[in-house]
Amino acid sequence: MLLPLARAATTCESARPSSGAADARAWLRYWHLASLDAPTVAVVWTLSFARTAGVRLPLWVSVLVALGTWCVYVGDRILDVTRALTSGGIESLRERHFFHWRYRRVLIPGAGLAAVSVVGIIFSQMPATTREHDSVLALAALAYFSGVHAPGWRPKWILRLWSKEFLVGVLFTIGCALPTLTRVSGVMSGRHSVALVLAMSLFAGLAWLNCAAIDRWESGERSRMALPGGSICAGSIMAAFACALFDPRISLLCAACGGSALLLAWLDGKRERWTPLALRCAADLVLLTPIVCWVR
Repeated sequence: MLLPLARAATTCESARPSSGAADARAWLRYWHLASLDAPTVAVVWTLSFARTAGVRLPLWVSVLVALGTWCVYVGDRILDVTRALTSGGIESLRERHFFHWRYRRVLIPGAGLAAVSVVGIIFSQMPATTREHDSVLALAALAYFSGVHAPGWRPKWILRLWSKEFLVGVLFTIGCALPTLTRVSGVMSGRHSVALVLAMSLFAGLAWLNCAAIDRWESGERSRMALPGGSICAGSIMAAFACALFDPRISLLCAACGGSALLLAWLDGKRERWTPLALRCAADLVLLTPIVCWVR
């Protein structure tokens, strides 16, 4: 089984556009290939939601979000390779999958150690009431993993109702928003809370757009993402103007969301000039726009 995988990895490397297509810098490639991009985005948005709501998160929350997200992504990519080897669908694998398989002897123990750390943080630092809220997210993530990777039981009706990109966007948003939502009671007024939930909803749309754009770029589909990207951008800008009347912090977060959507649409228009790996790296890099909300 390993020989076809090695051949597929070589084919993937040689399939990069070479006629002037721009590739990502080394640090950016490894940031993505080692699954460090998703934890970075998750921590940035988690802290941004909290700062916008005036909530002070303890350090262990950021550590928990980063380690938990990294475990999920490493596990997902290792399972993708295992499923591809079993089913013969190696052509669906990308460079990140080959990277994870090549360094699985390091990444799998590392993810296991991170998972143990996550469990330790949950039971030593997290309040019992918060654990109850987070258990819902854990069950939803388990259902998603079962639907995608379980060989014997796959509730495909879930994926018929909602696409994989939609599910990832929703779960990712809930994971980033929960630390703030469980602490925001009594901190914000009614309309401020509604505006914060609106900003979180816009981020869910942005996360979906990110996943959908990457899926189309990597599959070679010619459908353009300018319309959904422009729609999310327009909705975010309108929300930013509306929130500016009573909460500049939420307004700025909505604007950052709109900026990310606009950049994703721009990347889609320029995709012929970039290698697939460079596009994939850039798609996650442009999700870090909320950092502007941290500037006082």
